[in-house]
Amino acid sequence: MRRLLFVGFLLGYVVLILPFTDFLAQRPVEVKLGYLPHPQLLKILSADHELLVAEMSVVKVLFYFGTIVEKFHDNVIIRPEHASIYPTLQTATQLDPYNMDAYYFAQAAFTWELNRVAEVNKLLIHGAKYRTWDPWINFYLGFNYSYFLKDYSNAAKYLRRAGELAPQNALFTKLAARYFYESDQTEAGLAYLEAMIAGAKDKAVRQTYQTRYNALWAVLTLERATSAFLKRTGRQPDGLDELVQEGFLAQIPEDPYGGTFYLDEANRVRSTSKFANPNL
Repeated sequence: MRRLLFVGFLLGYVVLILPFTDFLAQRPVEVKLGYLPHPQLLKILSADHELLVAEMSVVKVLFYFGTIVEKFHDNVIIRPEHASIYPTLQTATQLDPYNMDAYYFAQAAFTWELNRVAEVNKLLIHGAKYRTWDPWINFYLGFNYSYFLKDYSNAAKYLRRAGELAPQNALFTKLAARYFYESDQTEAGLAYLEAMIAGAKDKAVRQTYQTRYNALWAVLTLERATSAFLKRTGRQPDGLDELVQEGFLAQIPEDPYGGTFYLDEANRVRSTSKFANPNL
């Protein structure tokens, strides 16, 4: 009798555990990130290990983000839990305000794709209070204020500060001098992305920036061809196809985000993709 009960219990366990195991394996990645306790509580709980807890939190986010990017390249669309990512980074910087990886990732993941620039700037300003020797925090702030917010006064302030902290870096001085004026937006964006790609430690983050760089390079190619057409003919092209027909382009470059380039009513280069990664 006991043997029958044991066998019945075992079968029941298998019937229940297999579907549950399958659910855990198939559930969306974003469920697995989870939340962290309040920073003040974590400070108490972590005792003398605040730096380690902060680093582990950032690594957790990087691993999570990398998994999503890999899935995207396998044509699997997974929506990240941004509501969990940002607080995790914020908590990490409260525990360790010197953790550069947290600031770098926030800059990479929350500006271009999500346009949550104000939140990123809040994080960066917090970091600048501690990383007083670091030109890159100020560089990120200067870029955000100029490129995204069109606030050239604050852009000049932070870019000038970056130049003061790294006078040997011509990029900071160059960008501070022209304040990312509208006519220089694409080239300024490319200069910024080159710097970010060079400093990227995480493969997934670097791929994100490289895709954006490729998109802006295509835009710059089209902008130069359009300007050359206007200079020679005295009028704007009827469309990008005319640039190819008249020999200003060998072909229309591809949008790495999967869209199609076109000229809007103001003859500015746009794409149907809006340069947005559908996975993010």
